[in-house]
Amino acid sequence: MGKIYMIVLALCSIIISITVVQGIDISPEAVDKWFKKLPHKKEKVTKLHFFLHEEGTGVNQTAYPVAQSNISFTSPTLFGLVVMIDDILKVGAASDSQIVGRCQGLMGLSSLEETSLIMALTFVFTTGKYNGSSLSFLARNPTSNKYREMPIVGGSGVFRLARGIISTQTIVSNATTLHTIAEYELIVFHY
Repeated sequence: MGKIYMIVLALCSIIISITVVQGIDISPEAVDKWFKKLPHKKEKVTKLHFFLHEEGTGVNQTAYPVAQSNISFTSPTLFGLVVMIDDILKVGAASDSQIVGRCQGLMGLSSLEETSLIMALTFVFTTGKYNGSSLSFLARNPTSNKYREMPIVGGSGVFRLARGIISTQTIVSNATTLHTIAEYELIVFHY
């Protein structure tokens, strides 16, 4: 009986710590309660700034090709190549910068005429007051342009009902090592 009690106690502790780590209760009851209070909530604006670090090769690889068209590797734009990513988000561009989250999702090279991605990605925050929250975007990213703008289409946790805009630029892009660093600035409306 004592062992079962200890196992149940350990599981309850894990469940409680997950809720504390996430910083927001995401149970169906809590979400329903949150929505009932929504008409009285004031919309907030949050500005975020971080750097995406992507490794396309090597032991720390974060981007993996998963599909391609018949012309992907003969096309000058790699048209039809699809890549899954689990990139690292950091406070700065330096490799030893503090990690704040991950960028996870799917991107495909979508243009026959220019280097452009169609991206379905989610920023998953793993530290600080946004720990356990996420922001998602679905956008075209013409990577040959210095600055690109993309819409935020949703979020979770602290960013429930999020909408907003992303401004990004590539800081480092090495075609040989497939090492990329991109700077992201976000303006997010949420409740």
